[in-house]
Amino acid sequence: MIGLGYDIHSVCEGNRVFLGGVEIPSEFGLKAHSDGDVLLHAVMDAILGAAGLGDIGEHFPDTDPNFRNADSKQLLKHVISLVCNDYKIINIDCTIIAERPKILPFKDRMRETIADICNIPVIRVNIKATTNEKLGSIGRIEGIAAMAACQIEQINEK
Repeated sequence: MIGLGYDIHSVCEGNRVFLGGVEIPSEFGLKAHSDGDVLLHAVMDAILGAAGLGDIGEHFPDTDPNFRNADSKQLLKHVISLVCNDYKIINIDCTIIAERPKILPFKDRMRETIADICNIPVIRVNIKATTNEKLGSIGRIEGIAAMAACQIEQINEK
């Protein structure tokens, strides 16, 4: 089974962003109810989608004050706890779309963080980064987006 995830957040005042569970120095922050980690949010949606368990908005609504400034790594751990008894993650493939900050220096730490939380070998996590070639809101550095695909295999019949 395969799931797809997508997330986008607009920029706001700040000096760091969180992507893939990694804090990255930046000339801006990301506006969000939680920590705004668009990459982990896309990964969670991909995993939940593959397992037929809805989306992160159903599990962690932005109207719930319990998730205000939530650490997305903890939210991903909860998602993994929902699927780990019945499914095995085969691989996760991600794309970050951003003009800035530059992602390359942080990709390996992101892969390691995601692999560690998902209990899979790092080789099964891929992260790509691209710009929007200065087009649209992302190209104008008004936001950052991420997409993820996750393949899972059922290990226990429900």
